Amino acid sequence: MCKFEPVLHGRNREQDQVNRLIAAGGGALVLRGGPGIGKTALLEWAAELPVGRVLRGNGVEFEAELPFAGLSQLLRPVLDRLDRLPGAQRAALAAAFGLAQGEAADRLLVGFGVLSLLAEAADEGPVLCLIDDAHWLDAVSADALLFAARRLSGEGVILLFATRDGGFAAPGLPELRLEGLSAVDAARLLDPDLDPVIRYRVLGEAQGNPLALLELPRVGDQAADRPLPERLQAAFSGQVAQLPAATRAVLLVAAAEDTGELAVVLPASGGTADDLRPAEAAGLIEIVGTKLQFKHPLVRTAVYHAAAYSDRLAAHRALADALTTSDSADRRAWHLAAAATGPDDEVAAALEDTARQARDRNGYGAAAAAYERAAQLSQTPQAQARRLLLAAENGMQAGSPANAVTLAERAAALVQEPAFLAQVGWVEGRAWFWQGNYQTAYDLLMAAAGFSADPGPILLQAIHPAWYLGEPVLTDCLDRLAELDDPLARFQVASVRSRPAMPALASLSDVAPRDLVQICGLGFVAGQDAFAYEVTAALVARCRAEGLVGLLPTLLFFQAEAEFFHGRQQDADVSAAEGLEVARDGGQPLWISQLSALRAVLAAVAGSADECRAYAADALAAAAPGCEPAGYAWAQWALALLDLGEGRPEAAVPRLLALQENPYAHHVAAYRCIPDLVEAAVRSGAATVSLDRLTAYAERVEQPWATALLLRCQALIAGDEELFTRSLSASARPFERARTELLYGEWLRRGRRKAEARTVLQRALEVFDRLGAQPWAARTRTELAATGLLTSAPPESAIASLTPQELQISRLAAQGLSNKDIAAQLFLSPKTVAYHLYKAYPKLGVGGRSDLPALFAPALSPRPLGFAARS
Repeated sequence: MCKFEPVLHGRNREQDQVNRLIAAGGGALVLRGGPGIGKTALLEWAAELPVGRVLRGNGVEFEAELPFAGLSQLLRPVLDRLDRLPGAQRAALAAAFGLAQGEAADRLLVGFGVLSLLAEAADEGPVLCLIDDAHWLDAVSADALLFAARRLSGEGVILLFATRDGGFAAPGLPELRLEGLSAVDAARLLDPDLDPVIRYRVLGEAQGNPLALLELPRVGDQAADRPLPERLQAAFSGQVAQLPAATRAVLLVAAAEDTGELAVVLPASGGTADDLRPAEAAGLIEIVGTKLQFKHPLVRTAVYHAAAYSDRLAAHRALADALTTSDSADRRAWHLAAAATGPDDEVAAALEDTARQARDRNGYGAAAAAYERAAQLSQTPQAQARRLLLAAENGMQAGSPANAVTLAERAAALVQEPAFLAQVGWVEGRAWFWQGNYQTAYDLLMAAAGFSADPGPILLQAIHPAWYLGEPVLTDCLDRLAELDDPLARFQVASVRSRPAMPALASLSDVAPRDLVQICGLGFVAGQDAFAYEVTAALVARCRAEGLVGLLPTLLFFQAEAEFFHGRQQDADVSAAEGLEVARDGGQPLWISQLSALRAVLAAVAGSADECRAYAADALAAAAPGCEPAGYAWAQWALALLDLGEGRPEAAVPRLLALQENPYAHHVAAYRCIPDLVEAAVRSGAATVSLDRLTAYAERVEQPWATALLLRCQALIAGDEELFTRSLSASARPFERARTELLYGEWLRRGRRKAEARTVLQRALEVFDRLGAQPWAARTRTELAATGLLTSAPPESAIASLTPQELQISRLAAQGLSNKDIAAQLFLSPKTVAYHLYKAYPKLGVGGRSDLPALFAPALSPRPLGFAARS
C-alpha cells in the first residue's frame, strides 16, 4: 500500500498498544476494521518508529491463489539468511520460494521455517513485520505467518496484521479493533473552509471513518442510503471516470494484475508512463520505484468493476500475453483462466501445471484452488472429476477436510466408474474421519474397498473410524482385515484379539513413519507398552530430524501415554504439552481432544483440579457437531481419577462403569481404568465389580504389571493379605505399586497392625511425593497420622516449578545441546530457547547452563528410563 492515509488523529489507544508490543520484545497483533478506518495509517506510523528493520508485505485482491506470494514479498529481503536454518526447514522454505527442488513437506514445517528465518533476521536487532490487507493473503502465506506469530516469544520479532472484518481468521492472536474517530478528531480531518452544511452532512455520514471524511465531500449526497464502502467506491469511480481513456486503460490492466510492476502493466496495456500522470495528479495512484500502487484497495475495485466485461477480459488476455517467462507461468495461467468465457482444455491444462508446481512447493492450498478452477474449465466430465479429486486431495494436505469433502462429492457425481469411486471414497472417508464423523468415514472407506481392485490399503485405514465406533463395526472391520495377506493387517487383528508378535525395531528402519504410527498405538492395545514406547521414541526422533511435523501430535500422544503408564508423569506432561501445541497449530481436532484428555489425567494425578476440568472440557469440545470427541474415554477417566483423589469414589463409579460398555470397552483407557473402578466401587460400597474383563486382559497381554493390577483388585474385593503381598511381589510400575502399598497399608491399619502399616505407607508416600501425586500423598499422610506418625508435605522441588517447555529445554541443555540444536529439535527459534532458559535458571537456583548437568543427572540415563524388557 502507498502512503495516502491521513496523519493519525485520535489513535492514542492503538498507538499505545503497538508501543507496548514493541517494548515487550516481540509478539503479534491483528488490527481489524472496515475499509478506510485507518489500519494502513497505523502501519505507516509504526513503520516510522525507531524499532529496527522493517519488513513489509500485503495481500492483493486477485482471483488467483498464487502460493507463497505474500510470504515471498515479506521475506525476500532476508532470504540471505536461509542457509542458517536447520536442514529440513531450509529445504521447505527454499522449495516454497522456488529456489530449489524439494520433496513433499509438511505444511507446518514452512511455518517453523518462517519463524526461524525471522528469528535469524532479528539477530542484528528487532524486526517489525507489517502485513497490510491480510484478508487477501494467499492461504499458504497466511497459514505460515499465523503459525509463526502464535509461537513468537522473545525473538525480537513483531508482526502487525491489518485486515478487514470477516476475513483472516487468526485464532490465538490478540486483536485490536479500530473504531471510528471521535467527533472532535473527525472534525480535525475536514477542510476548515468546507461549507458548514456539507461539513455537518459528512460528519454524520462518515461515522468517524477517516477515508470517508476525506472523500465524501467530493461526491455530494447522492446514494446516501448505500453502505459506506459502496459510497466510497462510487466516489473513486467518479474520479476515475474523469480520467483520459488511455489512463483508464493502463489503470484497468494494473487493477487486473497483482504485482503493480510497470514492466508488465505498461506493455500489456499499450500505455506509457505519461499516461499515468493524470491518475497521479488526482491522487489515485503513486509510483514507488518500479511499481504502481493504488491509493486504496477501493480504488483498484472501482477501476476494475467500472470497466465493461469485455474490457476486463481483454485486460486479462493482454496480461497473459505479456507474461512469457518461466517464473510467471502460474500468473499467466490464472489470467488465461480469468479471460476464459467457457470450457477450455488448453487453459485447464495450464492451470493443472500450475497446480502441480504449487504442490511441489508444498503450497497445497494453492494447488487445490488451481485444480478446482481447472476442473471448471474442463470440457469432459471425466477431466472435471479427475481434477476435482486432485483438488480434494490437496485440500486435505492443506488442512481443509471440509472443503475436501465438498470437492470429492462433486467429483463422485460426475463419474460412476468403480475404480474412480474407490479413489473418491478413500479421500472423502479420510476427510470425514479428520472432522470426527466416524460413521460416515467408515461407510465411505468400506464402500471404497468394495469398489477397489486392491482393497487392502483402504481397509487398513478403515480400522481408525471403526475403533471409535465400537461394536459391531469393529468386529466387522477386523473380520475383513483378517482376510488380507498383509503383515500390518495381521498385527492389527492380533493386537485386539490375541497378542501379536512384536517385530524387532531394526526391521522397521526402512518403513515410512506414517505406516509405523499404527504399530505404536496398537502396541498399547496389546499391552506391549515397552515396545510401543521404543518404536514411538524412535519415530519422534526421526520426525524431528526429517521435519514430519504433522505426525508429532500422534506420536507425542503415544509417547506421553507410555511415560504415564510407567510412572513418569512429568515426562508425560512435557510430551503431551508439546503435542497439544502442534495439534492446535495444525488444526488436528482428533489429537487436540486426545492430548487434552491425557493432560487432564495427568492433572488429576497431580491434584490440579481446575486444570483437570479445563483440559477435560477442551477434550470433550474438540469434535464436530453431533460427533463423539476422540478423547472421550481419557477425559472420563481423568474426571473419575479427580473424584477418586478428592475422596468422592461414589462419583467415579458411574463414569468408569460407562467406559466398560460399547463403544468404549476396547479402548486402552477403558482397560487401564478398571483398577480405579474396582477401588472406587469398594471404597464407596457400590455393587461388586466383575473382574472378568481385567482377568482376560491380563491373561492376553501376559505382562507382570497387568498381573500385579489384577492381584491388587482381587485383594481389595476379597480383603486377602496374600493377594496384596503377591501383587507387591510382581513387577509393577512405580505409581501403581505405591497405590497398592497405600491400599494394603489402609487394610493393615484397619486391622490394628499399625507398625506394619506404617512401614508400607512410608514407602508409598516417598513415591507419591517424588511423582507429585498430591491427592494420594495427602491420603497417605492421613493414614500415617492414624498410625501415630505425623509427616509434612515437602516443599515443591525446583524442577517441579518449571513449565513443561522449560523442563524440556533445560533437560536438553543439560545434555550439552546448544540453543540452536535444541531449537532445531523442538521447532523453536534459538531466541525462544534462550528465553525459556533465562526463565528456568532462577527457578532452579542455578547461574547458567553449566550447572544443569548435575541438577538433571538422574534424568540423563539412557532412555527408555525404567522400561524393562517385558514391562
